[in-house]
Amino acid sequence: MVLLELPSSEYNPFYQTYIMALDNVELIEELKNGKKTLLSLLDEIPEEKLNYAYAEGKWSLAEALVHMMDTERIFQYRALCIARNDKTPLPGFDQDNYVPFSNAANRSKTSLVEEYSTVRDATISLFNSFDDEAITRVGLASGSKMSVRALGFIISGHQAHHVRVIKERYLA
Repeated sequence: MVLLELPSSEYNPFYQTYIMALDNVELIEELKNGKKTLLSLLDEIPEEKLNYAYAEGKWSLAEALVHMMDTERIFQYRALCIARNDKTPLPGFDQDNYVPFSNAANRSKTSLVEEYSTVRDATISLFNSFDDEAITRVGLASGSKMSVRALGFIISGHQAHHVRVIKERYLA
């Protein structure tokens, strides 16, 4: 059982917002609950709202969803590399460069829901596979120290952050 008790030395301060979006939760349960939360929210959103952006220059709802999946995949990869004791420094990524090539505007709600479920199930499976030693292993990602467990909590907190934004800005 991995509880949210992370020393700040295990992640870059940039990710503090995502860590703070969570209560003192158990990682796997939070990943599962996050899946239920997002799927329930998506169930309420009509298909025609997917290409809505709340302001000029902001991502559409579909683009925000694809961004969450892209980020989760990248953080899964980072967690896998670090857990397997790969000492290669892992690069950062520019989220704004990913969105224009995401094809989000041409995606159906069904395809987004199916992809999200697959990505989250893979995250849960991956983090379930880590033993106590692997989950606390620290590597280098985006030029900063990062632990495997921090990556799991950041995945959860990143989604929680975007769920809040969706509720406040896309659905209000």
